[in-house]
Amino acid sequence: MTVADFGAQAIVSYILHRAFPDIPLMAEEHSNRLVRPENSILKQRVVENVRQVKPQLDETSILAAIDRGSHRGGANGRFWCLDPVDGTKGFLRRDQYAVALALIDHGEVVLGVLGCPNLPLDMEKPEDTAGCLVVAVRNEGAFMSPLESINERLNIQVDDIVDPTRAKFCESVESGHSSHGDAAQVAALLSVQEPPVRIDSQCKYAVVARGDASIYLRLPTAGIDIDEPDRYVEKNWDHAAGSIIIEEAGGSVSDVYGKKLDFSRGRTLDKNVGVIVTNGLIHDRVLEAVEQVLGSRDEG
Repeated sequence: MTVADFGAQAIVSYILHRAFPDIPLMAEEHSNRLVRPENSILKQRVVENVRQVKPQLDETSILAAIDRGSHRGGANGRFWCLDPVDGTKGFLRRDQYAVALALIDHGEVVLGVLGCPNLPLDMEKPEDTAGCLVVAVRNEGAFMSPLESINERLNIQVDDIVDPTRAKFCESVESGHSSHGDAAQVAALLSVQEPPVRIDSQCKYAVVARGDASIYLRLPTAGIDIDEPDRYVEKNWDHAAGSIIIEEAGGSVSDVYGKKLDFSRGRTLDKNVGVIVTNGLIHDRVLEAVEQVLGSRDEG
């Protein structure tokens, strides 16, 4: 919970509402945290920083813009889905983070946008230009624009690797919601030679979509039963934008059972367990390896 999380949500929410007043917003943050007495300084800083961008907004308007993100989602109608700062820990480290926005129409993601301010345009030349916007529109493909030249559009596609031994893994820096140990076992089963690429946020989706990696695993740290009461349930805003970018770049996205991610269930992916992202060509083989590793873990 940072000034940036609340501030970015307020600004994006305000802009979207002015441009598309009839489309509601689902977003991660809510002002009920800010109005607590112990968070008065945080609230003040949020208001001050938002007003630097939108000076016409007062405190009441800013809190209202944040709370506009309370839409419950579902299978009917259209709504925006926003993670104002995806990868907060990466943001605080001044490493990788993303502003992730998706448009969901009757449960299907039809537009995805990832703003990745620190992501190198070329992962093999991290010292060169960083910062890009990655966009996908359903049935129209995926492309990337450098932030310093936003009108320049570069089509992106996943890699064409069919031999898993040549694949590169991409996984979260933090292991709180994704099991690094299980991912390492999956890599061993596939005889993957390269060490994992660990970066924060939905930038991982962008990295796979551009062909810089072939696999991104977000494996459950607890039980894999859909009815497991203590299992971590993924949030819509953590995957909606990235998922369509992968699909429009030619890749595949599913949960650990091979099921399509279901964004029609409200604010969470409660009918999915974990997330598997690949270039599509090796998806079935990765699924088999994941099933073997998680199955043996669950039996143990």
